[in-house]
Order: sequence, then C-alpha cells, then structure tokens
Amino acid sequence: MAGHSHWAGIKRQKDANDKHRGAVFSKLLAAITAAARAEPNPDFNPRLRTAVLAAREAMVPNDNIARAIGRASEPGGEPLELTFEAYGPGGIAIIIEAIGDNRNRVVAEIKKILSDHGGRWAESGGVFWAFDLEMRDGQKFWRAKFPQEASEADTTALGALVAAINDHDDVRATYVNAATGEKIDNER
Repeated sequence: MAGHSHWAGIKRQKDANDKHRGAVFSKLLAAITAAARAEPNPDFNPRLRTAVLAAREAMVPNDNIARAIGRASEPGGEPLELTFEAYGPGGIAIIIEAIGDNRNRVVAEIKKILSDHGGRWAESGGVFWAFDLEMRDGQKFWRAKFPQEASEADTTALGALVAAINDHDDVRATYVNAATGEKIDNER
C-alpha cells in the first residue's frame, strides 16, 4: 500500500503549511523593514507599529521582527517600496504595491503575470488618476474615484489576474477600480 503511510501524509501537510507560513512571514517582515527605514522606533512610527502588530498576529517570532527592524539601518539592506500601474481585463485600472530588493526583477515578473492573464502595463500616471490615496492607521490605501462596471467574464478574469499577482512573494497589496471592490486580497 504505497503512499498510504500516516506519517508521510503528516509530512506532506506540514510541508505545505510551512511553505505558506514562510511566504506570509516574508511579506510581513519586508513590510516591517520598509516601514522601519523612516523611524525604527514603533512608538514614533505608526506605520511600523501597524506592521509589527500584523506580524505578531501572524505569530512571527520576536527575534525575526527585531532582525527586520535592524536590517533597515544596514547600508544596502533596505527593500524598495514599489508601486505599479496596470490595466486588467475590460480596462479595469489596477494599482500594485510591492516591496522588493530588486526593482528590475519585480517589474519583469509582474509584467509576465499581466501578459499571461490578459492585463497590460500602464505608463506612469496612467492609472493613479482613477484612485484617491487615503491614510488609515499609518497605512496607505487606494480608493477608486470612479468604480467601473465590468462584465461577469471580465470580473472572473480580473479575479484570476489579481490572485496571480498576489501570489507573487513581493506583492503586498493590489487595488482595482472595479465596482466589485476597490481592494482584492490585500493581506495573504
């Protein structure tokens, strides 16, 4: 009865859970490092305080949080905060926020995801006009000024595109101006 071992099943389950948990930890720690660049003390930096609270809710070890804050003060160790503009199926405007260490790599990977799912890259300033930037608890949120109606097929294709974008390790948030919602699966 090959493949029916109880322990083999537990090992596969644990491997899957560890992989997902590692991806979540990476995103949260990158957000902490990016927020700590301005001020490494969470008492004086609401954005860092919010990122640390989110990491603690996800049960990130305190040592990892401290190392992420310390990494922000190291020369060359800070991640880049990137914001990209794109259009999805049906001309839906998309804003993608990412935190990465190599702008060229992240741009190439996001462009590939867009082309694979019927989206296209927008020039700088081509999408921002459709959104308002709001600050809540020290965090940026993009709210659609003009929510756009989309067909059911476009909405389904947009959902697949946003899911693929959010599966990328460096992507922190994705916002759309579709009438179905302005933010899709922000935290993973």
